[in-house]
Amino acid sequence: MAEATGPERVVSRAGRREHLGQGMQFTTRPTLQGTFGMVSSTHWLASQSAMAVLEDGGNAYDAAVAGAFVLHVVEPHLNGPAGEVPMILAPAGGDVRVLCGQGVAPAGATVAHYKGLGLDLVPGTGPLAAAVPGAFDAWMLLLRDHGTKSLADVLKYAVGYAEDGHPPVERVGETVETVRELFETEWTTSAEVYLPGGRPPRPGELFRNPALAATWKRLLAEVAGAGDREAQIEAARDVWRTGFVAEALVRQAARPTLDTSGEHHTGTLTADDLAAWSAGYEDPVTYDVDGWTVCKAGPWSQGPALLQQLALLPDELPPYGSAAYMHLLIENCKLAMADREAWYGDAADVPLDDLLSAAYNAERRTLVGPRASHELRPGSPGGRTPRLAAHARVVATDDPGSVPMGVGEPTVAKSPTSPVPGEPEVAADGAVRGDTCHLDIVDRWGNMISATPSGGWLQSNPVVPELGFPLGTRLQMTWLEEGLPNSLTPGRRPRTTLTPSLALRDGVPVMAFGTPGGDQQDQWQLHFFLAVALRAKVRGGLDLQGAIDAPNWHNDSFPGSFYPRGMRPGSVTVESRTDPEVVEELRRRGHDVTVGDAWSEGRLCAVARDPDTGVLSAAANPRGQQGYAVGR
Repeated sequence: MAEATGPERVVSRAGRREHLGQGMQFTTRPTLQGTFGMVSSTHWLASQSAMAVLEDGGNAYDAAVAGAFVLHVVEPHLNGPAGEVPMILAPAGGDVRVLCGQGVAPAGATVAHYKGLGLDLVPGTGPLAAAVPGAFDAWMLLLRDHGTKSLADVLKYAVGYAEDGHPPVERVGETVETVRELFETEWTTSAEVYLPGGRPPRPGELFRNPALAATWKRLLAEVAGAGDREAQIEAARDVWRTGFVAEALVRQAARPTLDTSGEHHTGTLTADDLAAWSAGYEDPVTYDVDGWTVCKAGPWSQGPALLQQLALLPDELPPYGSAAYMHLLIENCKLAMADREAWYGDAADVPLDDLLSAAYNAERRTLVGPRASHELRPGSPGGRTPRLAAHARVVATDDPGSVPMGVGEPTVAKSPTSPVPGEPEVAADGAVRGDTCHLDIVDRWGNMISATPSGGWLQSNPVVPELGFPLGTRLQMTWLEEGLPNSLTPGRRPRTTLTPSLALRDGVPVMAFGTPGGDQQDQWQLHFFLAVALRAKVRGGLDLQGAIDAPNWHNDSFPGSFYPRGMRPGSVTVESRTDPEVVEELRRRGHDVTVGDAWSEGRLCAVARDPDTGVLSAAANPRGQQGYAVGR
């Protein structure tokens, strides 16, 4: 590691906050503060709908459900009801829990079946990529167990925007335009919703989804006589799993659909698959660092990769934002993500204790040298031999006929046709990774939640005509190779990129945060967390907005989780606001640096609560011009 000189010298872990706590960075917005409630999400209508629930006496969990269903309406290119959502919640005075809304592979989704169709990868679109939908049931479970409002109370905002219309953000129309030909020639049910009058939704004009509104109104009507609040929620879960919703989803899965393979395929989802699965609670995986405890979902997600990156940090860190600092985090990320590829998944026991152990990380730390590594280097926790999928070393290029350069989910901070790696163009056959949403909420009682809804994108599958939304495509994250932790396996969850975060300080919940961005999520979140932990406070509280606004970056030196699963060894993409001298130093160290737009990396949301004063705070990402925090 190159040593810094003068006031930017290397500092010890114990001294990091003092060293970096001088001065205040310009921010695009203030960090909000108040005492009543705070919401941060990736769309202002979802944030304000959730806030309206808080104002109406609801708690953070009521608000989260309302905001989530609004996100289905206003960000349909980023999430949908048949997608998935992991959540981390910290009830006031209770234990931190993970609520898993990631559905499993259907019983018929076997490697042999897909191989028999001539496939080497699960398609990136179409019903073959559909897992059992998980988002709806997870939100219902949250509302039943932790909310106070009725189902009708929390759904009315989404019903209103779907039925009466909302002015769509630019990205909705841009995404639809890129798949216009597919919609008009193949996915005609999608054209009926997203090409009204033959053109995509436009900003400033009201866009409606009457089929979606009718779905929720019919569901509410069917459960109205079920009994009390909890009985109605349970009845809604039954309608989703065995009623008219389930019947329509199964019919859609059986329709031959053009997917990214270039062929028409039917899916494997059945009525039995839907009836058998439900969301559930789990303990979080945690890691302690400098008085903080960071909580993540288990290794069926990529969440522990953030914890591994924290475990890899040395006792002394280079100055924040320096080339040495960025080099260290990039190289640590490569090691953690190589382990993700070799060890994470729901189809095997994951050696998490070894992966997070001091001895293992001390050994892995020695692999970080002064120059960038271009190798995929998984470790051997507990002496085990790592095994990677045969496809895992495929290098993405922009050569015709090769794996496209775009790998990982786009940030959607820019146009879907952005040339920056990691933001792939949407192909005519729908070959695109949709992005994701996020929301964080804390209420006046201290209840806190972080959730990352995703999947079921408008560009993932045709709209189910009876319902107004499509199936998801999360199975594309599994491998069609037996014996791997993330092999396609009936009844097992695909390893998702979705990874909300919750942090405790001295054992008390203090901050909830997260971001869209696929494989980038636990890169951007690490950079944010370290910025919060290491830098100045504002108004006596955490500098959430400053940490979100700080120039961010990501690398793609590991297999992407989304079709076509390529990687770009040595790649680093930075924002143009990054110091040019830092960029040049990274290049001298062997990094293949792409300089993107000034505001193109990361879409973070965050809320916090000071346990000593009860002061609440929130901030949201300005990139993409649609994320907002609200509160009072």
